Amino acid sequence: MEAARPPPAAGKFVVVGGGIAGVTCAEQLATHFPSEDILLVTPFPVIKAVTNFKQISKILEEFDVEEQSSTMLENRFPNIKVIESGVKQLKSEEHCILTEDGNHHLYKKYVLGIRDTDSAQEFQKQLTKAKRIMIIGNGGIALELVFKIEGCEVIWAIKDKAIGNTFFDAGAAEFLTSKLIDEKPEGRVAQKRTRYTTEGRKKEAKTKAEAKNVGSALGPDWHEGLNLKGTKKFSHKIHIENMCEVKNIYLQEEFRILKKKSLTFPREDDKSVTSDKEMWPVYVELTNEKIYGCDFIVSATGVTPNIEPFLHGNSFDLGEDGGLKVDDHMRTSLPDVYAAGDICSASWQPSPVWQQMRLWTQARQMGWYAAKCMAAASLGESIDMDFSFELFAHVTKFFNYKVVLLGKYNAQGLGSDHELMLRCTKGQEYIKVVMQNGRMMGAVLIGETDLEETFENLILNQMNLSQYGEDLLDPNIDIEDYFD
Repeated sequence: MEAARPPPAAGKFVVVGGGIAGVTCAEQLATHFPSEDILLVTPFPVIKAVTNFKQISKILEEFDVEEQSSTMLENRFPNIKVIESGVKQLKSEEHCILTEDGNHHLYKKYVLGIRDTDSAQEFQKQLTKAKRIMIIGNGGIALELVFKIEGCEVIWAIKDKAIGNTFFDAGAAEFLTSKLIDEKPEGRVAQKRTRYTTEGRKKEAKTKAEAKNVGSALGPDWHEGLNLKGTKKFSHKIHIENMCEVKNIYLQEEFRILKKKSLTFPREDDKSVTSDKEMWPVYVELTNEKIYGCDFIVSATGVTPNIEPFLHGNSFDLGEDGGLKVDDHMRTSLPDVYAAGDICSASWQPSPVWQQMRLWTQARQMGWYAAKCMAAASLGESIDMDFSFELFAHVTKFFNYKVVLLGKYNAQGLGSDHELMLRCTKGQEYIKVVMQNGRMMGAVLIGETDLEETFENLILNQMNLSQYGEDLLDPNIDIEDYFD
């Protein structure tokens, strides 16, 4: 006899995803509606909580992210009920979701904000036994990996001409590469920006999370607290293969049967090509026809919106990047279903100096704004778009340098009708400003430049700066005094 199905649980709001966007959204809804139950659905016993939030300028923000037990969230917000289960199906016409534990949950408003990733702890464990690894990808995680790993040969395969193509032009990449190939990396420096920790996690939650291998997305300080060392005594040994992708992957036995040949780790002072006699667990053939053996492969190739559980039986409009299209109030194409963070694709007409990038800062901003929009809709109120979408602004750290990206920092979408102004002091700072018709449209600031707030204001104000010329970047002029 079939067991009786439990009655549907109901919440005015249901939020799916225990990452930054989902948790931020749930917290804001709980604050707006303290007498309403807010259901947060996540398959993992830990969530990402924003702490120590600090607004360092109108748009730029810093905060810590702690991976915490979901019970800590429930203790802080008694009206948040965490449901530890994955989503099996969204029945949008019935305003109901079916979770993998067999339960049904009714909602009035529903928000999605999901991304998963592999376990950093498992990576650390594998690395302790490795002599050589292959890293595939050119984003933020790959950048930090190749810099932090010691005692292990690293072959880094990127499809671009230069490292960090998502964030940097060739000039900035060259500035950072000189730091990367330094044999003796600097010691750990004090954190002055967003820090991601694992404090507050309860032991039983940690055990359950580690058993599943996947969790919420990694942040740019995901490596803090991890010992990323291989088996060898040297510090950095990195070789970059650019303008290539993975063509084939062979396990050791298949490689032996095919009688293929791999290359030794290249030496900068020796350009000769030598076959590798050592046998490796896995081999990677690149599109440039080179083959390297390694202990394991790290794929750091970017973010894919996790939309599969929600497509069956629903007619969502999708963006070109595969995300769920949302309008300027974070609404999807289905009634009462909102999306925020990595799962969504912004489909509104953006500000001339804003673009969507799947980063932690935007996940928090979208989650917060989605909650405001849901609250306004429930109360029959109107709401203006949040000012955080006026200007793209992101602060992070690469290779121990503070990195600030503002506006159209790589002249995205500006065509050829723009000019660049540069200032570079090797080993200290790299400053690039994007100008169009005398107005600042974007900037890249690497190092302790103290220019972020001034440049943010200049981009937002769109003041004509033609009269200042190169004085904008003259190190002998206090530019802040110009615009105080």
